[in-house]
Amino acid sequence: MERVTATDSALALIEKLKSKHGPLLFHQSGGCCDGSSPMCYPQDDFLIGKADVHLGDIGGCPFYMNKKQYEYWKHTLLIIDVVEGRGGMFSLEGPDGVRFLTRSKILPE
Repeated sequence: MERVTATDSALALIEKLKSKHGPLLFHQSGGCCDGSSPMCYPQDDFLIGKADVHLGDIGGCPFYMNKKQYEYWKHTLLIIDVVEGRGGMFSLEGPDGVRFLTRSKILPE
């Protein structure tokens, strides 16, 4: 079952970031320094561990979430979108004046 998807505007931004930074990955932040936003990193700059769950891919980029956080979100479809404004200071889209945003939809049982 699909657990993560992206809007057309998010997919366009992903393509722009991939052309600039190469392969990317996403990790849903758990609410520390950058709130709870989807964070975009160069693929080799973020280490995925045993505590991370692969939810799927968006724009050809893997999307992960910590498995403890996943327990709260496992009944939802994450919809990654883009909005204007500053987001996570470590996420690649920040300098462009936009940020990725997670919307959600409850999945049928």
